[in-house]
Amino acid sequence: MRPALATGRAFLGLAVLSLLLLGAAPLPPPVDEARLLDPAPAPTLDAYHLFTDAGARQPNAGLTPYALNTPLFSDYAQKQRYVFLPKGKRATYTAEGVLEFPVGTALVKTFAYPADLRRPNDGLRLIETRLLIRKASGWVPNTYVWNEAQTQAVLKRAGLRTEVAFTDAKGAGVRFSYPVPNVNQCKECHSLGDALVPIGPKARNLNGDYAYAAGAENQLAHWSRTGILAGAPAPAAAPVNPRWDDPSAPVRTRALAYLDANCAHCHNPGGAASNSGLYLDYERASAVQRGIGKRPVAAGKASADLDFDIAPGEPDRSILLHRMQSREPGVMMPELGRALPHEEGIALVRAYIAGLGR
Repeated sequence: MRPALATGRAFLGLAVLSLLLLGAAPLPPPVDEARLLDPAPAPTLDAYHLFTDAGARQPNAGLTPYALNTPLFSDYAQKQRYVFLPKGKRATYTAEGVLEFPVGTALVKTFAYPADLRRPNDGLRLIETRLLIRKASGWVPNTYVWNEAQTQAVLKRAGLRTEVAFTDAKGAGVRFSYPVPNVNQCKECHSLGDALVPIGPKARNLNGDYAYAAGAENQLAHWSRTGILAGAPAPAAAPVNPRWDDPSAPVRTRALAYLDANCAHCHNPGGAASNSGLYLDYERASAVQRGIGKRPVAAGKASADLDFDIAPGEPDRSILLHRMQSREPGVMMPELGRALPHEEGIALVRAYIAGLGR
């Protein structure tokens, strides 16, 4: 062993010993950037060092928490989102679509349930943590499922179903089979043309406040200030999606934001449902392409013999609402990523369609 290397290792060992003798724990290892870029996924989530604790409650240095103004509904699961960018790298602002992220970026999303939705911070059970990693070849998805002890999350590429039970906001008990997606199902929702891309982190969906440890701050402003986002204008000059559940915002804009978050990843000209001609991205200008007075491209059980995707003023004669309410495979929409109908989202879209006839 070279003298300098031996001396360095001895010094490091003495430093760690000194910290232990002083009662201070050694610093956790940093996020393993090389492991994130490895073509083979790690067998367990902790191999990436994204969190400093076994239960993934404490993000490591370099991870920034974020939230979406209007997120995708996933069977009432709570979601905790983080973005990690390699040191010295920044995302690039784009007014439309998802921000441009550099190679080495990891988008981290954990799905969890409290025992009672009325007490969202009590007794959380982690179900899965999904990673979307920007490698040199493009974005790569992997899913890690948490064990019963909540101490480790293991790679599950084939997906699975797990039983989930909770008390809902009305005090009723809910029990269902929660679907953890397989890799191919991830690709179905995240495909845009021939590429796999993120869905949520668009400028308009990040243009809102987040309660950081140091206080609330607009997310676009925070990302710019902390150096992980380049080229963003002041939040007031950036597009913004309303929160779908904000009663102070118009029903129409809230419903369009909801359909954008829950449907537009497939229902866009480059998505998996492009052949439907129904495009539900928030920026879509054509009323017919958004489904208003539009006839479906195919009839059958999924359309329930209804005439229009959206029949203005007639929610119960609208295919879109019929499919949102269904739990039947081959009929329900979205067809992946949910087992339960979203009652509150359905009520919003119902109100939107009813208002189109006025």
